[in-house]
Amino acid sequence: MKLISKLMLGAAALALSSAALPAKELTFGMQDNEVSNVYRGAQAFQEKLAEISGGEMTVKIFPSSQLGDFKAMVAQVQAGELDMVMTGYPDMSYVIPELKLIGAPYVVRDFDHLQKIVAGPWGQKMDEKFEAQGIELLDTWYYGTRQTTSNKAIESMDDMKGLRMRTPNVPFLIAYAENVGATPAPVAFQEVYLALQTNQVDAEENPLPTIEAMKFYEVQSHIALTNHFVASSAVQISKSVWDGLSDQEKEWVQTAVEAGGDVSDELTFKAEKELLETFKERGLTITEPDLEPFRAAMKPYYDELEAEFGEGSIAEVIGD
Repeated sequence: MKLISKLMLGAAALALSSAALPAKELTFGMQDNEVSNVYRGAQAFQEKLAEISGGEMTVKIFPSSQLGDFKAMVAQVQAGELDMVMTGYPDMSYVIPELKLIGAPYVVRDFDHLQKIVAGPWGQKMDEKFEAQGIELLDTWYYGTRQTTSNKAIESMDDMKGLRMRTPNVPFLIAYAENVGATPAPVAFQEVYLALQTNQVDAEENPLPTIEAMKFYEVQSHIALTNHFVASSAVQISKSVWDGLSDQEKEWVQTAVEAGGDVSDELTFKAEKELLETFKERGLTITEPDLEPFRAAMKPYYDELEAEFGEGSIAEVIGD
């Protein structure tokens, strides 16, 4: 009986000890909804973190702007009220102005180029600026390359003239529309379909998966592969939270985030490839205009940026 009692007491003590050390749960806010590729990547991150930590670390995801827009969530991360947030990498230019350089149309050629920039000397400088804002950048995920839709064929940059183009209220995308000859018309994202349907605007620009998800193909007949902006999602964590993790916990989080990124990136690349065929089957016309005039047209905007950040700053970002 004494042996049984001792075993029972030992088991109880072990249970109490385990109860005293609950799993460390991270909170993760994002604007994207549950059907987005980046959300599926976040789920993969969630699963991988629980797996490799043996359940010692978990993450709770808050999608669909449940906690506010990206600026509100960044403020929560800075205040220590939220652990992690996902935003567009250059979207953080409202607190780190130099990120406008990487957002400028045609500065980034493709996602591989973006990853090299972020990992290179210029990206390391930006990491320090993130840290000064109380944020640690963990990874950048591919969100898609922005293309231009319209109700007429865009065979060359000349065809952009006179188009009323919806853009987000983002300086570098407004600059794209202006410099290629269109008239930018900032319209709230949730109102774009109606604006296109009622001819309030003639054109818009977004990644192919967004054009599909928002059904813009129903109210636009042409897609021009202008490839003007490579969009990315930056996975960030509060610096105070990051600094409070052990080396083992940091390794778990970093490994799991990168695994989530692999899932998200693969889904988005696959979707872009397949959607071109899908849109053709739906009767849309796909055009591939010569992009050299588009790139050349951005020089005045580059000059504006270099006046703000210094001569040669664009070349420093490109890194070639």
